[in-house]
Amino acid sequence: MELSPPPRIKFLEALGSVADGRVQVISDKEAVVRASEGERFYRVYVDLDAGLADSDDNGTTYRNYIGYPILAFLMVKEALPYEARLGDALKGVKWHSLNERYKSYRVVEAHIKRMLAGKGVDSREVDDFIDRAYARLAEFRLKKR
Repeated sequence: MELSPPPRIKFLEALGSVADGRVQVISDKEAVVRASEGERFYRVYVDLDAGLADSDDNGTTYRNYIGYPILAFLMVKEALPYEARLGDALKGVKWHSLNERYKSYRVVEAHIKRMLAGKGVDSREVDDFIDRAYARLAEFRLKKR
């Protein structure tokens, strides 16, 4: 089964997890990603040569889209773009709490963009990053392992 593209906000969540140092590489194909509030750990598998990916996060497991732990691992592997300036601005964001509070990825994205604007990051810069990351991700056509 081919995994669907993730919601836009998941690229920002992945940036934050990389900037926070929450991605532990186990091997070339495996990693463990700690959730933003520290209580969960997600196992990630990616084999770009075989076009396979999997993670035990909710998005990948239940909704069949490429979850943020996979995106974060791909950023660490330099297979997806990573913007240190954006990542640094996203350090410490409590993603689970935001998602639970607003119950809408679009609303969370708007909230994050306002927060980033307060740190001097223009929303066009955010959108450009997400567009570039989506385009690169589409090249992989990842299937669930």
